[in-house]
This record gives sequence, structure tokens and C-alpha cells, in this order.
Amino acid sequence: MNGPSAAPISLETLESPAQLNDFLALPHRLYADDPAWIAPLSFEQRQRFSPKNHFFQHARWRGWVARREGVAVGRITAQIDELHQTQHGDRIGYFGMIEAEDDPQVFAALFEAAETWLRQEGMRQVRGPLNLHINEEVGLLVDGFDKPPFVLMGHAQPCYGERIEGQGYVGARDLLAYHIRPDFDAPRVMTKLAERVSDRVTVRALDRARIDAEADMMREIFNDAWQNNWGFVPLDPAGWADTVKTLTRIMPDEYIQVAEYDGEAVAFIVALPNLNEAARDLRGRLLPFGWLKLLWRLKVGHPRTARVPLMGVKQAFQHSRLGPTLAFMVIDAVRKALHARGVEDVEMGWILEDNDGMRNIIETIGGQAYKRYRVYEKPL
Repeated sequence: MNGPSAAPISLETLESPAQLNDFLALPHRLYADDPAWIAPLSFEQRQRFSPKNHFFQHARWRGWVARREGVAVGRITAQIDELHQTQHGDRIGYFGMIEAEDDPQVFAALFEAAETWLRQEGMRQVRGPLNLHINEEVGLLVDGFDKPPFVLMGHAQPCYGERIEGQGYVGARDLLAYHIRPDFDAPRVMTKLAERVSDRVTVRALDRARIDAEADMMREIFNDAWQNNWGFVPLDPAGWADTVKTLTRIMPDEYIQVAEYDGEAVAFIVALPNLNEAARDLRGRLLPFGWLKLLWRLKVGHPRTARVPLMGVKQAFQHSRLGPTLAFMVIDAVRKALHARGVEDVEMGWILEDNDGMRNIIETIGGQAYKRYRVYEKPL
């Protein structure tokens, strides 16, 4: 790419369908020569910004497109999640969806717009990138640029970290993604612990016939298990119910495993077929025949990679020997299901860098950290 142009930058608030088209199209140009980038499905990206998105029932937002000589050269969003405010009361707003040419002037214009709006809305601090909230794509890729992202994980240009820091942001938390083969040999110490509680703990797959009750159960476990974690925001019932119904259309029941202790559900894990693997050559388009290719690859060919985006163990068990045992048991159950489907590589994450307990479990079964994402913050 040539050096920054001297032409002035104009900023537009995202309002019209044409502006949204340019907003969504920008990454296709920026990453045209990046072999690791995978175009997100256009219909999924548009759904994110639809008024029907459940997130907007408890959040407000703005988006901007930066232009130079009429050409889109950058984009950004700012969001305020009322669920976050209720949980933390810290007046922290988010920025997200950051993409731009490698030009300090473009980054300065984008962040000035996002920060000004957040400040006007009463926020005292800004955190990001969050696309669009803490339970979706989180963090900026800062290490591992040569590997394509798995489903619901972000990609970035290597220059972004320096450009964001140039706007006064500092790293608040680092998140790790691990990769692991599902045919690992389970450590004997873990299998022995599992055997000792086998009379009280059973692990089962998702019961699709009770999908609404199962979604409520997983949400309850997640909200309990994660409530003391950094940045936690509870899953909202309507949004999570829709998510579960959508995901179960593309995944086998055994990709969700639930551990029950004396008949009570106390832990769960979710694995997803790596949609990015299946959609890599579609360039984000499902028409005219992309949807047929995608459906065949998901239902017949089946991706050889998968991601574990969610796992939770109720807090009552987390600080006892039973906690890591439950975590191991659901991991072991889902990895057997993945291996049986021919999956050869699994990503687990994101994992907070300072979550020593979970990192120890993953590394004990052979997981290796291979990507690092960073969440930035700045006072307003």
C-alpha cells in the first residue's frame, strides 16, 4: 500500500443502506492480499446491524465510515450495553468493527467520532474492540496473523495494534486461543478423578426435544459460572434462545455436552463446526449457489476443524477438586464426539491470559496457545 494521501478525510454517520454496503465491503479490499483472511458471510453481517438483533433491545450504538476522495478508507462503531451498565455501573462504552487503511489520520478521525459520541452519552471510559459485545467477537488479534480465524473469531492487520495505541489506548486484558487435536490421550490423573465421581456425575448430549429448557439451563450455568470474570455481561434470554436454535441447525446434538451431578446440570460445553472452513472460498456470498456448497460441507462433508467457544462450571464447584474434574469430563465427552465426526483440529477460546485454572486444564490435555487477542481501554 502506498503512503497516506494528503487529501482530507470526511466522516459519515452510518445511516443509509448504501453506507452500510460500503461499511461491510471495506474489509474485502483491505484484506484482498491476505491469505489468512476469510470473508464473513454477508447475510450474517447484515443481521448484526438489523433492528431485529436482540442486542439492540438493551443497547444503543452508532457507526461511521471514513472517506477520502469519496472512497471508504475506514470504519468503526461505538456501543453502550445497558446490561453491562446494570452489571458493573462503571460507565464503560465499547468500540468495535474497526477496519482501516494504515494511516494515523484515518484512525484519529474514527476514534474521535466514537469517543465523542460515547462521551456525549455519559460514558467515562471506552473499551474494545468488541464486535458488538463481550459475548461475541472480542479483542484485537495481536499475534498469530498467519493462521485463518475460526468461526466467531476476528482477524486484523498487524498495524492495528500500533495505530490504536497511537490514539492513547492501553491493553487491559489479553485473550488466548488454543489449538488441540481431539484424539489426545486423556491424562491418567484426570481419568482417575472422573472414575471416582462416576456414580454421581453423568455426562450427556443435548436433548433436542427439550431445546427451550436446554437453552435456559445453559444460560443459567453460564451466568453463574462467569459472573466474577472480567467484563462479564449475562446472556439475555431471548438472544441466547435464538442463538441456540440457530446453532443447533448446523451441529449434531453431541457437540453440546452437559454434566449432571446427582441429577442437576452443573457444567456444559459447546463445540461448533468451523463455519469459516466451510465458507472460505465463498467470499461471503451465499447466492446463487454458495448456500448449497455451505450446506453440503456442513451436513455431508463436515468440516475437519471445530471451535469450543463456551464452557462453564457452576461456581459452587469451581474451587474444589470436582471443578476441574467436571471441566475435564465435558471436554473429554465433546472431544470424543468431534473425533468420531472426523474433526482433526479444535480451537478452544477465548481464554483470559490470567485464567490459570482453565489454562492448566487445556495445557494438561495438550492444548497450545497459538493466537493472542488484546482488549484495549482508554479514559474519556
